[in-house]
Amino acid sequence: MNAPKSTLDELRIERKDAHTSRPNPWLWPLVVFVLVGCAVADVFFTRTQPVEITTAPVRVSANGSSGITVLNASGYVTARRKATISAKVTGKVVEVLVEEGLRVKPGQVLARLDDSNVKTSLDMSESQLDSARLNLEETRALLKQADSEFRRQSELAKLAITSQSELEKAESDATSIKARLTRQSGDVTVAERQVSIWKQESEDMVIRAPFGGVVTTKDAQPGEMISPVSAGGGFTRTGICTVVDMESLEIEIDVNESYINRVEPGQPVEATLDAYPEWKIPCKVIAIIPTADRQKSTVKVRVGFDKLDPRILPEMGVKVAFHEMGGATPAVAQTILVPKSALRQQDGRDVVMVVRNDMVERRAVTVSGSSGDDVTLSAGVVSGERVVTDGPKDLNDGAKVKEKKL
Repeated sequence: MNAPKSTLDELRIERKDAHTSRPNPWLWPLVVFVLVGCAVADVFFTRTQPVEITTAPVRVSANGSSGITVLNASGYVTARRKATISAKVTGKVVEVLVEEGLRVKPGQVLARLDDSNVKTSLDMSESQLDSARLNLEETRALLKQADSEFRRQSELAKLAITSQSELEKAESDATSIKARLTRQSGDVTVAERQVSIWKQESEDMVIRAPFGGVVTTKDAQPGEMISPVSAGGGFTRTGICTVVDMESLEIEIDVNESYINRVEPGQPVEATLDAYPEWKIPCKVIAIIPTADRQKSTVKVRVGFDKLDPRILPEMGVKVAFHEMGGATPAVAQTILVPKSALRQQDGRDVVMVVRNDMVERRAVTVSGSSGDDVTLSAGVVSGERVVTDGPKDLNDGAKVKEKKL
């Protein structure tokens, strides 16, 4: 018995076209290739675009190691050459050309005083000099004529053509004019010296630096009166500014007279500024002042720096250690300093980013101390290298960088 046709049709399994249901075998490799390409392009773009940063140099300071100390004392940094610059005359300030911190050269103009009255007197003296010179030229012409007349009268007198009185008159005129010429020559000399005096007065209105140094104080302003001596009131200044020769800095120490026998000229000294307690500065005794202070029972000792440094400033407090005379010279150790802003933390270690050929290189460092805005390193960088002080926090090793123009 045959089944109905409709029942057989329901049991039939229809197969789809195998070509349309099979997935494309190149689809996934193409997707992976695109993703890898994007990643490579992103890395390439990131590496090739320089990142702006700020850098600072790695600094090195010399620290003298402690030797055998025979005496400890304290004192202050002083300048051997220091002057309050004033004028030779009393006058009103019209221009001040300096500010605190300005470095000046010998002879540089610091200020100018009102020279209007001096210029008037100078112009008048120069006019008087011109007048004296014209009178002298006129007298010379008259003397030439008088000498010629005297010679003519002398010749006529020999021929008995003129009288003796005419000859004597010609001689008297020539002698008188010659005396006038001598007096007027003296007048010209006096006028020339008068002009020189007023020129010097005019030059005295310009205040110049007597030596090179740095301006530490500005003591006068335009419009104020200035005088080389105190006028006894509060409206007259005695100086324009104070100039300090930074090359003449030294240490001045008051040593108790009971211990002065431990100090000798040329003795090695180790100084420590109160502002930089970890910086040991090698020094040497310059001289012992041969007198004592009766009130304080001390003797003044001058100590000179072996090498000056811009961080050493006048009037800074300093502690000194006098080493044993004749002993071994204290060794000099190198202390590496970098700004605190250059120090970073990565993977639990202290690192800095060093700039090399417009790229950064990560360096692990060892911090041994800190002083102010600096940290002291014992390993990791060397003097002359530059470290990043300001830049992206995620700055990677090998990133391309360029320094900001401040």
